[in-house]
Amino acid sequence: MVILALGACSNGEKPFSYRGLSMALPFQTFCDSLAARGFAVDSTKTDAAFTRVVMAHPTEKFRLMLAQQNGQLIALQENYQISTNDSTRQLWLQLRDDFEKELGSWPNMPKHGDDHKVAKFETAGGFITLTLENTYTPTLQVLYEKKKEQRDYHK
Repeated sequence: MVILALGACSNGEKPFSYRGLSMALPFQTFCDSLAARGFAVDSTKTDAAFTRVVMAHPTEKFRLMLAQQNGQLIALQENYQISTNDSTRQLWLQLRDDFEKELGSWPNMPKHGDDHKVAKFETAGGFITLTLENTYTPTLQVLYEKKKEQRDYHK
């Protein structure tokens, strides 16, 4: 662990994390860490191979969907359960502003309407995408995706 921490510090980049929890952890360790924070696996929505896991917390307004490949977390998505379009708009704006401050960058905004907004942030280790879709049922999602490892074929 110390070697990983030193390696992350030596290049000056912060590791890609979800609410302070490193997304470089092995998948089971990441799930166990979320469980220690009060999240529980929803077995009715989790697939049998444990490739996609859904977790919920009794006091959070969102469910987590985690995707893994070969024992490593590759993506995590917060799916918010909010009942009104105005509430989702306010929360989307608050989350976007929070990410701008935390990451120190402006997002790419491929969609910027009243009822459909997308903000994409790029970090050193991955991408964070906020998606708002207010139609018949308001939905708000925050997707964290790790960057695929770059291989140097010229060595």
